[in-house]
Amino acid sequence: MGDFHNSEADLDRFRFRLGFAAVFVLLAFALLLGRFVWLQVIQHDFYRTRAEDNRIALIPVVPNRGVITDRNGVVLAHNYSAFTLEITPSQAGKLDETIDALAEVVDIQPKDRKRFKRLLDEAKNFESIPIRTRLSDGEVARFAAQRYRFPGVEIKARLFRQYPLGHVASHAIGYIGRITDRDLKWIEESEQQANYKGTDHIGKTGLEQHYEFELHGETGYEQVEIDAGGRALRSLKRIPPVPGNNLQLTLDAKLQEITEKAFGDRKGALVAIDPSTGGILALVSTPTFDPNLFIDGISPENWRELNEHPDKPMINRTINGAYPPGSTFKPFMALAALETGKRTAGQAIADPGYFTFGNHTFRDDKKGGHGMVDMYKSIVHSCDTYYYMLANDMGIDNIAKFMGSLGLGQRTGIDIGKDDSGESKGVLPSQEWKRQRFKRPEQQKWYAGETISIGIGQGYNAYTPIQLAQATATLANNGVMYRPHLVRHIVDTKSGEKRPIEPKPIRDLGWKRQNLDVIHRAMLGVNKEGTGARAFAGAPYQAAGKTGTAQVFSLKGAQYKESAVRKHLRDHALYIAYAPVEAPKIALAVLVENGGFGAQSAAPIARMVMDYYLLGKLPGGAAAEDADAVEDDNEE
Repeated sequence: MGDFHNSEADLDRFRFRLGFAAVFVLLAFALLLGRFVWLQVIQHDFYRTRAEDNRIALIPVVPNRGVITDRNGVVLAHNYSAFTLEITPSQAGKLDETIDALAEVVDIQPKDRKRFKRLLDEAKNFESIPIRTRLSDGEVARFAAQRYRFPGVEIKARLFRQYPLGHVASHAIGYIGRITDRDLKWIEESEQQANYKGTDHIGKTGLEQHYEFELHGETGYEQVEIDAGGRALRSLKRIPPVPGNNLQLTLDAKLQEITEKAFGDRKGALVAIDPSTGGILALVSTPTFDPNLFIDGISPENWRELNEHPDKPMINRTINGAYPPGSTFKPFMALAALETGKRTAGQAIADPGYFTFGNHTFRDDKKGGHGMVDMYKSIVHSCDTYYYMLANDMGIDNIAKFMGSLGLGQRTGIDIGKDDSGESKGVLPSQEWKRQRFKRPEQQKWYAGETISIGIGQGYNAYTPIQLAQATATLANNGVMYRPHLVRHIVDTKSGEKRPIEPKPIRDLGWKRQNLDVIHRAMLGVNKEGTGARAFAGAPYQAAGKTGTAQVFSLKGAQYKESAVRKHLRDHALYIAYAPVEAPKIALAVLVENGGFGAQSAAPIARMVMDYYLLGKLPGGAAAEDADAVEDDNEE
């Protein structure tokens, strides 16, 4: 009995355990089935997409960058194809050993290795990365003969940017360079991240930067099937990129080249504008530089040479340099006097050669003065005393209001660089400007004596060459002002359609015709019988102009003698002009740093530029200085 009872108990326990195990197995299978249903049915689309993503990779295909041409179709920036040596990391084995072996076949410099490692950190395993760009034909042949030694290494053709005219118009065109963290931030702020996948270069300055998103185009994609090791197996689909749009400029490349040569080895700037549209014909800042140096990353040696050069070739003087306008300011002062009723054209003053205000005497450059001086004579012979008195009568705020309407002391909005961040405002002095400029109360007060020198373009006055050119073009165009711009059309590469950059008048200043005629006649007289007569002697066209000289440092009452002054302290030479007077086609402003008198070095450059643009006359070289013009014309 005892043994039978124990067997029953053991059997019950066994059955219980078996049942528990069965329930456990069923629950486990139920959980597995539930998980299977969850993954295969409910989450099917999600995991199918994940699987496809693991199997298929999207490789960006970079678009061709747009071409830049001048107004006549001369190519200023384009792309060319060259061979690159590229490594696919997932197929190349040990990279350091592969690169060392490649260095025995082609020239691989430390900078190439450094760039490769940086690109490797940013790339995917299946993407090919360039280790050398722009291979020579000999290097291509040597690698092709030993191609079998290098799995995962191949030669590809890629497009590279090139500026065929080198230094010509480099400050206007700008250049491209490798994308930096700062550029990435700008791309993100512009919500262009997706469109820049795979792109290595971006516009850094000039038109290349301002029109970056037009020139770049739309990135394409290639769908590639990859294995578990990240190796590409086959191409599934290709969405071709859309090339960037082309830019056709208002710039005349030949005029630009001639103007740069006209400066010779002198520092300075020239801006030439079509007064009827605001289109820039030439934009010159000298010395200049070769933008081709920057495309693949400028070498430390070249960067040091450019950055440390005493003449600062990287500074775009046309929009970044602010200079006193000197006597080029006088025609605008005269027009302000007429428009505000402070003077009439026939009203004359007796010029003794100086003007006394309080305890200070402001002297004219001509000893003994110019005698009786009306408005015409004040401009033609550049009489300082006339404008000392006029400035005193007008007052600083009236002067500032009129000059501000001309765009002086304001950014023009020219289409160079990123928005207008690279353009200087200059200084348009006024009582409000001085209050904001200085901190101490005694510095903030405007003194009446400070207004006197403003009248002859000295004092706090400081304007960029492009501002002077815009003001001159507005005068030539009888008060209708346009925004200076370099791009004439944006050409759609898909349709060929030309999208014009419409000449939009900023404002019509509404000057009286009789007042304008006074200024036009006087500026024509400058080149007929005044300070610009020697430079424009024999010109078959009528040009209106005004010479100017900007003082670099204070003479403190001493007589200026160029030969006794160190070169970097000599006066700046300026000249503004437009021609033909009856229907102006070109207006310009010239600045020669430390060039002495305006009639001496700036006016001859202007004559050479106008002779080519209006007559097609080709110069022989740099414009010669006219030292005799200083003695004969009694410039300011």
